Amino acid sequence: MNQMIRSFVLAAVLGTALPAMAEVVVVVNPSAPQASMTRDEVAQYFLGKSTALAPVDQPESAPIRAEFYKKVADKDMSQVKALWSKLVFTGKATMPKEVGGSADVRRAVAANPKAIGYMEKSAVDATVKVIYTAP
Repeated sequence: MNQMIRSFVLAAVLGTALPAMAEVVVVVNPSAPQASMTRDEVAQYFLGKSTALAPVDQPESAPIRAEFYKKVADKDMSQVKALWSKLVFTGKATMPKEVGGSADVRRAVAANPKAIGYMEKSAVDATVKVIYTAP
């Protein structure tokens, strides 16, 4: 019985220690011509390979940022940081604009027809258009 209680407590602690995975969507301004994008197309903007849209990033400490880069670019945060350090150092790209969270991403994308960002699906409203949903 004691073992069962310890197992239950451990499971409860581990369950609350792990962040819940949010449904991540990529958004653009409603006036943007894109109706949808592939995973690779989205990754190109956030990895500095395309400049047609200006990427808006979440804070480095936000769990959604790591989740987004893993799901969309198949990279962990150290790989993303190394890639951007090289691009910025060589003058090939400028890092994405970083904002405070999903509400700030929504505001930045709504205000700029050339912006692209990612956020929790639950934060989407009519001021942005979803063009990709991360699996």
